[in-house]
Amino acid sequence: MVEKATITNTVTGERIPVYLNPEEYTLAKTMNYAQVTVPGLSSPILQFVNGNLQTLNMELLVDTYEDDRDVRELTDRIFNLMSIDPGTHAPPVLLFAWSSLTFLCVLASVNQRFILFRQDGTPVRARLQVAFNEYRNAELEAKEVKRETSDYSKLHTVMQRETLSLIAEEVYGDPHLWRPIALFNGINTPRTLVTGSQLMIPRLPYRDPESGEVYE
Repeated sequence: MVEKATITNTVTGERIPVYLNPEEYTLAKTMNYAQVTVPGLSSPILQFVNGNLQTLNMELLVDTYEDDRDVRELTDRIFNLMSIDPGTHAPPVLLFAWSSLTFLCVLASVNQRFILFRQDGTPVRARLQVAFNEYRNAELEAKEVKRETSDYSKLHTVMQRETLSLIAEEVYGDPHLWRPIALFNGINTPRTLVTGSQLMIPRLPYRDPESGEVYE
């Protein structure tokens, strides 16, 4: 069975399946450097300033020809992801997920091109050129910095169909060491991980603060 890409609104929990998986996508990131001129040197010295947000670009095909309904019913669901949420006073943070790709982001732009119509002029097929910008805030940046402290080694984003055992095998090399991750993150139902959620991976050996049991 072909795995469908999905766009999840992390504010409302609404999940929008992509009608047809994109044929390709582009991930891009740029860095900013300042040129510092020093008298007597043949060329300026480069000094790092900051990194820019990572971007994800693709074209989506949306088709309702077989269903005989207006394709705008579906395209509007994606277009409206740029609407301001009354609770957060900003467009919603999204999670684009397709197989091993998980991208926490906001929808930066949508270009809709309608390419097939019924005899009455109702559009039934459209191509959407979409651009997502990586979502970052102060809390996420702080967690990224703390990854290298003695408290825990890194932050892990849960991917589709991922389990604690699979994560433990990836980070520790042993699927049986899932319990430290569950204890550290307060997970009571380890079989039901939410795609796109973020887990702190503790360093080993890890001591359970309640039972005192040590995992290493």
